[in-house]
Amino acid sequence: MAESGLKEKLEKFGIKTAIGYLRKDPEKNLPKLMDMIDKADKDNTFAAARYSFHQAIDDPASNWNHLIYRVVKNINPHVLETFFTNFFLNSTFIGGKKQMEYRKKYGCNVPWAILLDPTSACNLHCTGCWAADYGHQLNLTFDEIDDIINQGVKMGTYMYIYTGGEPLVRKDDLIKLCEKHSDCIFLCFTNSTLIDDKFAEDLQRVGNFVPAISVEGFEEATDARRGKGTFQKICKAIDILNAHQLPYGISCCYTSQNVDSIGSEEFFDWMVDQGAIFTWFFTYMPIGKNAPTDLMATAEQREMMYYRIRDFRNSKALFTMDFWNDAEYVYGCIAGGRSYLHINANGDIEPCVFIHYSDANIREKTLLEAYRSPLFMQYHLNQPFNTNMLRPCPVLDNPYKLEEMVSKTNAHGTDLVDQESPHEYCAKCEKIAQRWAPVAERLWKSSGANGRHCLNCDDTILPENLVPEDERISFEEMVKFEQAQKKQHA
Repeated sequence: MAESGLKEKLEKFGIKTAIGYLRKDPEKNLPKLMDMIDKADKDNTFAAARYSFHQAIDDPASNWNHLIYRVVKNINPHVLETFFTNFFLNSTFIGGKKQMEYRKKYGCNVPWAILLDPTSACNLHCTGCWAADYGHQLNLTFDEIDDIINQGVKMGTYMYIYTGGEPLVRKDDLIKLCEKHSDCIFLCFTNSTLIDDKFAEDLQRVGNFVPAISVEGFEEATDARRGKGTFQKICKAIDILNAHQLPYGISCCYTSQNVDSIGSEEFFDWMVDQGAIFTWFFTYMPIGKNAPTDLMATAEQREMMYYRIRDFRNSKALFTMDFWNDAEYVYGCIAGGRSYLHINANGDIEPCVFIHYSDANIREKTLLEAYRSPLFMQYHLNQPFNTNMLRPCPVLDNPYKLEEMVSKTNAHGTDLVDQESPHEYCAKCEKIAQRWAPVAERLWKSSGANGRHCLNCDDTILPENLVPEDERISFEEMVKFEQAQKKQHA
């Protein structure tokens, strides 16, 4: 296979040697290394990715050029080598092949990443956060997390993302898991207040753990939601990570109250100046019966973030992702195991970190059994939930889609405090969804992205100039596979 051929050539050259070669003279040697990769990829399996990378490194004025060279020059060589091996080779090349094999064999979704909560404990109490009400009682044991990773790797999942609670309450166990699963890559959403020099030294040693620090904007906005003094603790943690040449990202939840600050150019510049490699934007979801609904971003604010993120993505040296508004690039909802799923601290296997309903628990079922459970199969058979990919979510954008899926299964609520029905949860999003629908329709028509394929349709409406030919063929093969499965289950 092309994947194994390229992997063997890269290993023969030596990834460690390649990283050292790059750092000696990045501007001179990176193009040479790319030429070697071009020659190794004889089947053009990764032509689209190589083309994009060439565009970045060939344009000195490009923000992507600045980001790539900043990473090569500033990140610890061992960490860079480990990240390249585990993320690109293991998670993407090797893992993608395994995932497709299991998808074809068992007719279900198999995820690229698994989110899991090592603990419900947290040292902060943030406004609007469901974990703040869960208490400190629930934990996945070391052996349970280890078993989840073992099962996942068998099916091609090499990416594990910790949420919570505050995952770093368990940082000793998390480092041991990095050591034991040295072929995997771990990302952690964290408030960062528990990061110290000892932990940074451990991160540098294992090389396969990347923090994503939760920030609400500048000091006033962050402290307003996370507690007084939190922003200064975040800045201290960032200084520690930079001193140890460690990669990290910023996680941002935009609400009706902080959207102007968090979407400002000043805030993006602050993230770049601080040395962040990536940033991940989410919008606030009113999860739980007592969750405030006035924090939900309006349709106008969501549209503003749609434009701001795209503008800054093309101008700032920062890899920026928008969990909802970037759905057009991944063809709708990625939950339910299509790209990821979530396991809470009680072991409940949920379709999404924002969907607290489940019909499987890791202590009772294997991952594969969960992927084939009624709730996950409902996701598999109904995705995407809208032909407009800017309306991907079965709750926020298509209220009551979640209720329909749960009603067809034996799924139950997993909220640990005061469970709400799917109808109650969806109803809280109904007005916001109605206001967003015409905005999304206008954006979808004007962006040209509506030429992408709808997986629930029989016709391919992909314009010839939208995606490189090799990527288009690969996507069409995926479409045919998913359509065949849908017809089989019809």
